[in-house]
Amino acid sequence: MMAKAAFIDAIAGTNRGLLATKTQKQAILAAIANLEDFNPTPRPVEANNLLNGNWRLLYTTSKALLNLDRLPLCKLGQIYQCIRVETTSVYNIAEIYGLPYLEGLVSVAAKFEPVSDRRVQVKFERSIIGLQRLIEYNSPVTFIQQIEAGRKFPGIDVAINSDKQQGWLDITYIDNDLRVGRGNEGSVFVLSKT
Repeated sequence: MMAKAAFIDAIAGTNRGLLATKTQKQAILAAIANLEDFNPTPRPVEANNLLNGNWRLLYTTSKALLNLDRLPLCKLGQIYQCIRVETTSVYNIAEIYGLPYLEGLVSVAAKFEPVSDRRVQVKFERSIIGLQRLIEYNSPVTFIQQIEAGRKFPGIDVAINSDKQQGWLDITYIDNDLRVGRGNEGSVFVLSKT
């Protein structure tokens, strides 16, 4: 599909948006809007087989995520969003790299509830921040299995008041390997299925 290829070309070399110039950001947003016009899935929230799984962030305008790269001595590694439709759970996982043995992890667990054909309400429930070594992190899949088994992690592992920490996300494009979402704070998220 031309719109998808044009989008992939537009984000090349931007490191998920970290390195995008103002001109590139405008071109990328135009390419995303063009891609959304060709969404092959009219009711994305109901497309459980497409939605479910592990997604890796390709591009975002989210300042909260991009600012993780600005921590002293740190570089932002991969960012994942893992969706478990069966339990209406979503796990956001950001890998942080820096000094040897001090690689970090920033993660938020949430529940989602469909509110329309393309919108989900998200309620954040738990935040986990720590050193990958101490958490025994080696992949999003095993990490999520540990969360679901009720493990308490070393570092910062706190419950979040979901009444105060919630938002929504519109899924504006989804196919077998690409998903575009627009959040309540105006951020755009583009992810590929891993």
